[in-house]
Amino acid sequence: MLLRRAVLEKIGTGEVDLAFRRWKRPTVKAGGTLRTRLGLVRIVAVEKVDIDSIGPEEARRAGVGVQELLSMLRAKPEGDVYRVRLGGIEPDPRVALREDSTLEGEAVAGLVARLDRLDRLSKRGPWTRETLRLLADNPHVRAQDLADRLGLEKMVFKNDVRRLKELGLTISHSPGYELSPRGWALLERLESAG
Repeated sequence: MLLRRAVLEKIGTGEVDLAFRRWKRPTVKAGGTLRTRLGLVRIVAVEKVDIDSIGPEEARRAGVGVQELLSMLRAKPEGDVYRVRLGGIEPDPRVALREDSTLEGEAVAGLVARLDRLDRLSKRGPWTRETLRLLADNPHVRAQDLADRLGLEKMVFKNDVRRLKELGLTISHSPGYELSPRGWALLERLESAG
């Protein structure tokens, strides 16, 4: 479920607390979160609704006029209409994690173990350290250019970087990526130990 930045800002202020989507099956579930560029949006409820039951008040709570909302939902004829109740935005824990560069003992060992596991599970062999070094040496370079240097398809490369981002090691930009302070701290530890 994609949400425009203007809508995300209104969710953050509480002005918007609903979204409506037409899906063959919902892509979010009650109790979950949706990761966005402004943080984690809490999903409170997901309910199938009759499109004709949507009125001006619910459209306002979704940040649009009722005619605009109904036109958008009718433009995609397949699937059911769902009302998604939103519970605000929480900070993305990866942001605080990536800023934490105080890596000592167990934290380093835990990250090394996670990288080793990612390498072991890869069908093409170890990749994590090479990717960290590539990002360190090439900040803000387009993903396609970096993927080409490694002989990978762009989506394979981007998925690899997402795995590193989950560990707080990278920051995404447009274009490209860079190592986070945590990523730099880990890379320095890896290279001084290796």
